Amino acid sequence: MFVPNVQGEWIHPDAQPVEELIRIGKSCPSGAIRVTRNAKSDVTKDVQSSDDFPLVNTVRVRENGPLAIEAELQIQSQLQPSPRATLCRCGDSKHKPYCDGSHVGAGFIATGEPVTVPFEALAVRNGPVNVLPIPDGPLHVIGNLEVVTGTGRTCNKVRETFLCRCGQSKKKPFCDGSHKAAGFRAE
Repeated sequence: MFVPNVQGEWIHPDAQPVEELIRIGKSCPSGAIRVTRNAKSDVTKDVQSSDDFPLVNTVRVRENGPLAIEAELQIQSQLQPSPRATLCRCGDSKHKPYCDGSHVGAGFIATGEPVTVPFEALAVRNGPVNVLPIPDGPLHVIGNLEVVTGTGRTCNKVRETFLCRCGQSKKKPFCDGSHKAAGFRAE
């Protein structure tokens, strides 16, 4: 379907079944790849778009990289066009709160396998999640959310949390206040 490193046409969606295209769209962590069906069929039942809200809200902690969030996503209380986004956690993105790949050049090192803490089951596992970037501070996240490691292990379930976006916290992916001493700046 994707033909890398070529001039001209590089994407051929007709080369894959519709169900595979929707799966690819749903697995894109940033929401940059989006797929919407033109017609409904019995094969796909109710799955018509890669932008359908998930049954379970998650934030996946990427090894040495960003936070990949999937939910009925709001950023600063504005509903987003895609239920997926990658959020900076290295502090170097020029497009905060979003990841722009700066972690690679910055040599950002952070585990994708944070420690599992005791948690209780969430009564509701989906619904709106609002990400509120605190000026010069963390991401204040409000809503039902499961924190998932890079290998797929659920390590916490929260209704509200503060996620590090300066890259300095000793409790990554959670904020421990290190942004103050580090002089982190972000709107």
